[in-house]
Amino acid sequence: MIQFLYFDLGNVLANFTVERMLRQVSEAAGVEVEQVREVVFHRGLQAEVETGRITPREFYERFRRETGTRADYEALEFAASDIFHLNVPILPVLTALAQAGWPMGVLSNTSQAHWEHCHRRFSILPGLFGTYALSYRLGVMKPDAEIFVAAAELAGCRPAEIFYLDDLPQHVEGAKAVGFDAVQYTGAPQLRAELHRRGLP
Repeated sequence: MIQFLYFDLGNVLANFTVERMLRQVSEAAGVEVEQVREVVFHRGLQAEVETGRITPREFYERFRRETGTRADYEALEFAASDIFHLNVPILPVLTALAQAGWPMGVLSNTSQAHWEHCHRRFSILPGLFGTYALSYRLGVMKPDAEIFVAAAELAGCRPAEIFYLDDLPQHVEGAKAVGFDAVQYTGAPQLRAELHRRGLP
């Protein structure tokens, strides 16, 4: 039944922590970590940039205004984006799938700045994946059903024909509710087992 595979970006294809982002932005802006957390997350700024309602530059202009910092725009963007490192154990699995001809895509809640940083840095993104269902482009975030419906349309498949891997259980449940064959990622050995169960290499 599987015709297409979608993978989450954060903590599936590339690992990151929110705390690292908060710490680096705090250092670049010269403000306390908790002030960064308040402005970025509690006031909804991150959700706005990840749904494309504001641009990265608007994000940092508002951040600078609300924190009273004069930090350089490029420095802030780099501090917030340079938080990812490739999930190396998953690479052989992805390579085997690509060599076998399986079409794959990235389905992720992400901002334009984070996506462009990762796309430049990690050659597997343009090299192995042909479809990108990204929240900032689609205007909606997981686990909303709308993003999974849009992702299926981009893949040209019915939801039931899509295998999806995400690290967060609420996103897995959101995908399942739409009809995806979705699994929570816990490691490369578990992924191999899930793929073999479905007859994939």
